[in-house]
Amino acid sequence: MKVPLRSTSVLLAALLVGGCAAWKTPPVREKPPAVVTPPPAPTPPRAVTPPRIGAPPPASPRPSVPSSIDNTYLEGVAMMKEGRFEGALEHFADVWKEIPGYPGVEANFHTALEGLKKSGDDAYRQGKPGEAGKRWAGTMRFLSHPALKTGMPAISKAGLKGSIDKVTAQLMEKGLADYREGRIEEAIATWRNILAYDPTNEEANKSVKTATTQLENLKKLTPPASGK
Repeated sequence: MKVPLRSTSVLLAALLVGGCAAWKTPPVREKPPAVVTPPPAPTPPRAVTPPRIGAPPPASPRPSVPSSIDNTYLEGVAMMKEGRFEGALEHFADVWKEIPGYPGVEANFHTALEGLKKSGDDAYRQGKPGEAGKRWAGTMRFLSHPALKTGMPAISKAGLKGSIDKVTAQLMEKGLADYREGRIEEAIATWRNILAYDPTNEEANKSVKTATTQLENLKKLTPPASGK
């Protein structure tokens, strides 16, 4: 049986169209399963070790200990309150040397210096020229200290030096008077008062040496007292 040519052509065209449609359409892909992350395992509670019987208690924080500089400063303040102004000034100067600008030194330095000057004035009024000269000389020694850079106390350097020179002249005269009267030991003690605050004073040094030599010679010439 012969198949008509037109029917054959129709059949081939249908097959070609169906094949092309199948080739152009991609196959449907299945979605991969979602990844599920398991929750983290719970952290086990930390075991608490009970305190051992007889064990010492935990150490508490140690309180801050004042340094040697702090102690020096506090000692200076205590000296100033007791009227030992020169010692206080020496302590404050030591603190300033280690830590310039140390809190409290500047104000207390002014106070102690003025106190030392005033104590010299009081000693002079009380008839103690040697002690007055010593305190005034101490005041002069600290009058140029850098702790006074922000303001000088009401002390005249020229006036202070004039007072020291005046006291020195008075002590020299007193020593000479004692020496002329034969009170050589008293004269030596008076001149040594000058050297206590002015160790380089040539006149006082020479007078002490001369009087000491004469006193030793007199002791050699004087026979020892005979006992009865």
